[in-house]
Amino acid sequence: MNESSTMDKTFHIIMKRLVNTGQAPHYTEIAAELGVSTEGGRKAVHELFSLPIFPIWLYPNTDYITSFPPFNNLPTHYRVTIDVRQISLTN
Repeated sequence: MNESSTMDKTFHIIMKRLVNTGQAPHYTEIAAELGVSTEGGRKAVHELFSLPIFPIWLYPNTDYITSFPPFNNLPTHYRVTIDVRQISLTN
């Protein structure tokens, strides 16, 4: 798989997970979906996040996805109501 298609797939995996669950995937989950080693998943995340495409970032000194606009994966104490169902934005 070339580097460009790996980054495209990594982007899609992250965006899809955020839309479907409200939480970003861990790089081990990304690795499984890409069919690469755990280290390959971690590298794919870091390669994508090194691009100056928009303000995306990992939590400092970690491999945890924090910001992936328009989503933010940093837990807060705020609650959100969607279609009368209240959800917590913390883990």
